[in-house]
Amino acid sequence: MATIAESPMTFTRLAHPAPVPVETRDQLLADPGFGKLFSDHMVTIDWSEEAGWHNAQVGPLAPLPLHPAAAVLHYAQEIFEGLKAYRLADGAMALFRPGANAARFNASARRLAMPELPEALFVEACRQMVAVDGGWFPSVDGGSLYLRPFMIATEAFLGVRPAKSYKFIVIASPAGNYFKSGAPAVSIWVSHYSRAAPGGTGAAKCGGNYAASLVPQAEAMEHGHDQVVFLDAEQHRWIEELGGMNLYFAFADGTLLTPPLSGTILPGITRDSLLTLAREEGLTVREERYSIDQWREDAASGRLVETFACGTAAVVTPVGRVTDPVKGEFVIGSGGPGQLTQKLRARLVAIQRGEAPDPHGWVMRLD
Repeated sequence: MATIAESPMTFTRLAHPAPVPVETRDQLLADPGFGKLFSDHMVTIDWSEEAGWHNAQVGPLAPLPLHPAAAVLHYAQEIFEGLKAYRLADGAMALFRPGANAARFNASARRLAMPELPEALFVEACRQMVAVDGGWFPSVDGGSLYLRPFMIATEAFLGVRPAKSYKFIVIASPAGNYFKSGAPAVSIWVSHYSRAAPGGTGAAKCGGNYAASLVPQAEAMEHGHDQVVFLDAEQHRWIEELGGMNLYFAFADGTLLTPPLSGTILPGITRDSLLTLAREEGLTVREERYSIDQWREDAASGRLVETFACGTAAVVTPVGRVTDPVKGEFVIGSGGPGQLTQKLRARLVAIQRGEAPDPHGWVMRLD
């Protein structure tokens, strides 16, 4: 089990004048959905060119005072992360691989010309958030407390250069299931828009990447699909990722394939965890390019038996149906969840919730 490194900063706790009453909170948590509810508090830390990181606080959730010329509003200097707090079998709370989120956060910061946050401080900010708002953990099946750490540029100026002041914030949202359709597997729409190009920000977790995905995602939903899959920007041939998740392809010969990290794909922490678990299951795991035409052909021949998407929010989700607006639809396997998808999901969730051994030290217990 992972340990918590000592934070380089002390957090000031501000009193909340009117937290949500427990009875009201419990009613809300009976059906939290995903991303609709927010807990009482937030963590904030400031950065300036003169003082560096300072003013770490845990205080009431509140709107942010921003100057209309704040750099985030004009030049999109903004990055974020997503991770979950889980309740272990003995009632304690835990985070899953928060150090990996901290490292990815700093990789995004470097790409967006923003200051890096010490990893121990990132993890401590998440711990502080869970400590103050652990009561918002929902008791629904599969529930979790979703944490959203993010950083924005706050300097007021209209010149095109990196800002000189920033704010790091953590908010929390009680979460149930990510997908609402209730189907045994999600359906995918093949987009002819591009999400990211070589040399761009595809490997960074920044809002601009997601803004670019909103029109194709809306198009997918208009056609009755849950998610959109993006192809490479150069040849529009190679599968990259969904709007917010990585993809895996399982074959009848025991091979598991996922597109490689080439600078245009987000390096998912769930993706990385599944690489490890799949190898432990004795699968031949390959990180290599896979074309949309090959996907269709392998699904039709039966060589491909399962496809699944993975990410922090949706964990591991089977893909049953794919529709290309030009070449039509194809079904993967039986169109429902496959055995490998279910097995890998069960293994991962059991580790996250402390129900199975954690040989890799992924789980960080919060006592």
